[in-house]
Amino acid sequence: MLTFVLESVGRFIILVISRAGYGGVLLLMAVESACIPLPSEVIMPFAGYLAFLGRFTVAKAALAGTLGSNVGSMVAYYIGAFGGRPFVERYGRYVLLSRHDLDLADRWFARYGDWAVGFGRVLPVVRTFIALPAGVARMNLVRFNIYTFLGSLPWCWALAWAGYKLGQRWTVLRSYFHGVDDGMAAILLLAVAGFIWSHWKNRLPAA
Repeated sequence: MLTFVLESVGRFIILVISRAGYGGVLLLMAVESACIPLPSEVIMPFAGYLAFLGRFTVAKAALAGTLGSNVGSMVAYYIGAFGGRPFVERYGRYVLLSRHDLDLADRWFARYGDWAVGFGRVLPVVRTFIALPAGVARMNLVRFNIYTFLGSLPWCWALAWAGYKLGQRWTVLRSYFHGVDDGMAAILLLAVAGFIWSHWKNRLPAA
């Protein structure tokens, strides 16, 4: 079932880019950055493959993907900014999140937010959701867009270049990055489990 879903998503991506060109790359990368996990590991290498065929250029494909990442990240940012904090303040206690946690996020992004957003754009799984905590922390919009762009550009360029170099074999990247994504997802799950345990432990009555 999972294989069928992944193959269907891949066919959808190929169809959109084949018909919409650079605009399709921009649109799909915007969707991925708006917390809907379309795989950029398919989007950008296929765009690179079209560069191999002479329909695209690697530079323009990478720029379209980067701009799409900025557009989608703004959607996620505003979801975090205008929905995240009020929602967590009201319902966060049911998932062990408090106003104190949000205050810590504010301070963390004030100190490290630029690098977190920029570096997070090249991490599997993380790149899809990094804009949400930035929005909750109300990171400065100009800096947010600059670092999103600077973090997304090398990722999009590298994937497009890899698709260009691999040519007809561009699909081999999908299986490789699927394993990387699974590993990163496992790490994130462990981190969440550790976070929940630490909160529960701190709230248990002293013996």
